[in-house]
Amino acid sequence: MGRAWFGTRRDAAKLCDTLIAQRLSGCGEFEVISRKLTRVDMVQNAIRQPSAMLRYGFALAFVAAALGLTFFLQSVVSIAGFLFFYIAVVASAWFGGKWPGAIAVILSVLSVEYFFMAPIHSFGINRESLPIFIEFAISALVVGWFSSWRKQAEGELQQARDTLQIRVEERTAELKQRNEQLVAEMAERKRAESAYYEAQAELARVTRLSTLGALAASISHEVNQPLAAVVTNADACMMWLSSPSPNLEEARSAVDSIAREGTRASEVVRRIRAMFTKAGPERTPFAINDLIREVDALMQTEASRNQVTLITEVREDLPMVLGDRVQLQQVLVNLVQNGIEAMSVTDRPRQVVLRSAIQSPDELLVSVRDSGIGIDSKNERRIFNAFFTTKSQGMGMGLAICQSIIEAHGGRLWASANPDYGTTLHFTLPAATKTRS
Repeated sequence: MGRAWFGTRRDAAKLCDTLIAQRLSGCGEFEVISRKLTRVDMVQNAIRQPSAMLRYGFALAFVAAALGLTFFLQSVVSIAGFLFFYIAVVASAWFGGKWPGAIAVILSVLSVEYFFMAPIHSFGINRESLPIFIEFAISALVVGWFSSWRKQAEGELQQARDTLQIRVEERTAELKQRNEQLVAEMAERKRAESAYYEAQAELARVTRLSTLGALAASISHEVNQPLAAVVTNADACMMWLSSPSPNLEEARSAVDSIAREGTRASEVVRRIRAMFTKAGPERTPFAINDLIREVDALMQTEASRNQVTLITEVREDLPMVLGDRVQLQQVLVNLVQNGIEAMSVTDRPRQVVLRSAIQSPDELLVSVRDSGIGIDSKNERRIFNAFFTTKSQGMGMGLAICQSIIEAHGGRLWASANPDYGTTLHFTLPAATKTRS
């Protein structure tokens, strides 16, 4: 049992060097290796064997003590057995190891033969004492071997237990470290997803705000018409009431017109303001054709300013859709605006056509067709990538945000080249109910 846990001291030295290197490099396994080195030192100190001279000295001392005790017992009872020699052999093999145990067996056999076997004080042996001598020699040898084997087995079992404990501690530390890393990665991924959605929402708002200049003329036109009607009807009301015989019926009709046109102006302001606020999505059922007509009215001034004709071709028996009206209005405004900006041609009619149709029993199709310069076939998919644009002043975010809005509503958005010229952008939306709009 001169063997220590982890092999030799050379292994402990290697482990110490590894510990120092890990500490200098700041490795996360420093605590595990430090714990391992501490455990190694404890085990080595627990099972460290005395020096060879001391172990053999123990064997000699145990045999001498057995001899003295046997002499003493013989002087008292005149007949003494060899029990103390067996104890000396067991103690020598247990505390000293295999070879000191063998030395104790040899010394015990010689002592018994010399001092207690006839003829006394002689290494010769007579025939009558030979069986007893052989029995003692074999018994001492077996007892010494068994004691040495038992000690070695217990040491190896303890070593196996310590090794298993160290491995369990190492594995537990590794699993704990990996679990902490996994928790950190999950938290970081959640933060990244939250940041992504916030950035996407902010980009959508920025894109809506970027169209505010282009829609300024439309806002002015939409609000100016009902306000002009309000002023006209107010003047008429004053005229009917100021006459010598007031016409109350006409005055009442003029007041009703004033209220109706005021409500219309309020709705126009509210609708356009909602489009550029940071309000959350509100999904409600509505008719897609009504939305197309609103966008048509909203973009007429912009189309006229660019000498583009805006045409609507809607199918009247469409089911309702469930979605955020403001977001879908943004999609249509963006697609119409792109169609108007693509109309840099003079050899054919400059038209943008908005169509609605049934794609399938549970799906609606909306398309925006222009007669402009068209899109290169290799860019039909790339135009939906963020920051990809074919415009010199474009941000490359409009169609990407439109696609994300349509997909969030359960539809899809794609582009296709027209058979003659220009491009058509299509998107689908799932039908909410079978109610016709």
